[in-house]
Amino acid sequence: MTSATLPAVKSVEPVAVPAARPAVRRPSPWRSRIVRLASVAVAIGLWQFLTTHNVRAWLRFDTLPTVTEIVSNFGKQLGTGTYWLDLAQSLVRILSGFGLAAVVGVAAGIALGRSRWFADILGPLTELARPIPAIALVPVAILLFPSDESGIVFITFAAAFFPIMVSTRHAVRALPTIWEDAVRTLGGGRLDTLVRVIIPGILPGVFSGLSVGIGVAWICVISAEMISGRLGVGYRTWQAYTIVDYPGVFVGMITIGVLGFLTSGAVELLGRRVTRWLPREGLSR
Repeated sequence: MTSATLPAVKSVEPVAVPAARPAVRRPSPWRSRIVRLASVAVAIGLWQFLTTHNVRAWLRFDTLPTVTEIVSNFGKQLGTGTYWLDLAQSLVRILSGFGLAAVVGVAAGIALGRSRWFADILGPLTELARPIPAIALVPVAILLFPSDESGIVFITFAAAFFPIMVSTRHAVRALPTIWEDAVRTLGGGRLDTLVRVIIPGILPGVFSGLSVGIGVAWICVISAEMISGRLGVGYRTWQAYTIVDYPGVFVGMITIGVLGFLTSGAVELLGRRVTRWLPREGLSR
């Protein structure tokens, strides 16, 4: 066979292989924790400096207690039974009202998102009541309930109910209809759709509402305790203000902040555990 009869061999162009993307280096969680602790330490140190030196530059830091005075007062209160009784009373109120709001709010949100009849009958009522601040219901609670304790739990419930209900309703309406169609195609009924599609699908939205609800509930339970309570962290904080015990006021404020931080952190942790099947991106905790 001569070279003239050989078929022409086409030259193959080399295919460019894309370079491998460099691995994304995640920041160390310890570095993040150190930065957060340092920011708190700097704020405390600045507070101590401004109050110790009686700085008055538009803001009157000379009228506020120093950090050492607050810590001293905090130590004294930790050794009393009254402090722990107030702490327990506030926790009972917040857990009762928030727990009830979580159950009723999720159920109402699912019903409003799924049932046209429920949305037509109770939807306008919820939208009319939702803009009313829960703390404005204190006079109603005093008239409606036979005891202050029941009234404070009612106010806490009202504060947490609407964020949970609205977040759940939006989560239900945002679910793709193809999921429900797939279950029904396979022979599933209403209960199967609820258990296999709706509840798992709305969990991220539900826990977003729970996280907001617990914060609003703390604001309102403390305010209600200041107005009509006889025990609780809010009541004790207001009492300290009336007797000009300013270190005691800040002890109450710090206690409220710690309680809110722990309870909201517990809700977030529970949400991450329940929805652990979701992809996690973002900041390291």
